[in-house]
Formats: sequence, C-alpha cells, structure tokens
Amino acid sequence: MRGPTRVRHGYGRGMDSRWESVVVDANDHHHLAHWWRQALDWRVVYQDDSEIDIGPPEGEPGVELTFIPIPSTKSAPNRIHLDLDTSSVAEQRETVEFLLDLGARRVDVGQGDAPWVVLADPEDNEFCVLDPRPEYDGTGRVAAVVCLAGDPRRMAEFWAPRMGFTVVRSTAEVAAVRGADGPFLEFVASPTPHSVKNRWHLDYRATKEGRGRERVLADTLAAGARLADIGQGPGVTWTVMADPEGNEFCLLSGAR
Repeated sequence: MRGPTRVRHGYGRGMDSRWESVVVDANDHHHLAHWWRQALDWRVVYQDDSEIDIGPPEGEPGVELTFIPIPSTKSAPNRIHLDLDTSSVAEQRETVEFLLDLGARRVDVGQGDAPWVVLADPEDNEFCVLDPRPEYDGTGRVAAVVCLAGDPRRMAEFWAPRMGFTVVRSTAEVAAVRGADGPFLEFVASPTPHSVKNRWHLDYRATKEGRGRERVLADTLAAGARLADIGQGPGVTWTVMADPEGNEFCLLSGAR
C-alpha cells in the first residue's frame, strides 16, 4: 500500500522486512476492487484517488490486495495468481458457481483434468479455486499467492527473507514460503520466462524491528535483485526492483 500507515496483519514480525500486499494493475481499479471484494467477502481497508486496498475481515488472516489504475492489454497468462481455499468438494463447487454468477469465466491454461478449477476475473486475470487440502487450513480465503518460476527453489530462497518467512517446501517443481499465519507464497516450475511487465506484483516494507530500509534495499540487491524502471518517474517514494527472474516488485517507504 502506498497510502498512510495503518495497522496490518502480522507476517514475519521481528524480521528486517515483511510482506505488505499484492498489487494489481487494473484498467478499471474501482470495478475490479469491488469485484474481488465481493468474490472474497472482504472489506475495503483504504481508498483514495489512486488506489483501493481490500483485506479480510478484522482478525482473519490474509494479505491485502491493492488495486491501482494502470491500463494495460493482457498478452499472456499472468505469472502471479491467487489460489482460493475450500474445505470440501461441495464448497468448491458452490464457490465456482458463485464466482461464475458474479462474472468470472472458466479458462484453459493447460490444467487438463486437474482437481482445481481455473477461472478468470472480469479483466482476465487467472485464479484457481482449489480442491480441499488440509495443508491450507488457517490460511484464510486466499490459500496461496502463486508465482511461475524457472527455478522454484532459488525463488523461494530469495523471497523468504524479504517477507520475513521461512521455506516450508522445496522441490524442483514447487517451493513455498510462509510466515506464522496467512497465505503461502508458492513458486511453481514453468518453462516460460518473464517477458512483459507483470500485471500483479508483490510489495514489501522494512520493519521497525529490523535494520532499516536502506539496509533492506542493499540486502535485496545483494541477493540478486536489480533496480528496475517501469516508468515510475523520479518522484515516487518506493523503490522498484526486479527479482532474479525479472518479476517486478516494490520496497515501500518507511518502516512498519
């Protein structure tokens, strides 16, 4: 979030930096934020002319979604998407029906006869409604934020300290990091490299308990990130970078 400081759900407290939000470029950020608020049964937690943030009900785990007005034409499947949790096959079916009635549509990304259902939101952003999986108990409505990766292990090792998380799964096909609660951040093997600016990206922020924002920035660059120019201009208060596989992300100003 780029607005004023507010109280957030805790991820990785005591670490040098922590996960702040998932940021979504939207052609109509008002409409898309409203759609996802309904889809997740969440609430608006911050709004101004340039962004709308939604998050889970007070006291429930989850990472906020920040919608910003950046018109773009979708040319390929997103590299970052959400996996939604369900507790039973019946709930999965009911959730899919509800989302289709809300305006989602079914999409084929090569999933075959997978037990999860792939849908797209009104701006064609893919997401999955998962079959029931006990490992996602306690994550909240969003089970995982999923990133395609050429090397899932390397990406998990890069991102875990940025978020104040630990690596909880690490294979050549899937690696995952997570904090004490909330969704997993997962990396799934894909042969398709990053080629265009991601429409969804991650924001993180230095913590008050850590060593300061400049040290967090230096550590991130030393770990394999690079500074990136996506047209943000010289006056912004956040730092735009790209991770070792080219995915854009932001280190926000201040500490929390």
